[in-house]
Amino acid sequence: MKKYRCIPCGWEYDPAIGDPENGIDAGVSFENLPEDWACPLCGAGKEDFEEIE
Repeated sequence: MKKYRCIPCGWEYDPAIGDPENGIDAGVSFENLPEDWACPLCGAGKEDFEEIE
């Protein structure tokens, strides 16, 4: 699964880790995150992320 970086702040979403602090388990791809999910650091929406690697 691909990683994604928040353009405004640089935080990276790694599906191998997920976002456990916000209820997202490991193994959830970026595409399968809820539409209202936001960057845990700066609050940017999914549309403000870019694919990396």
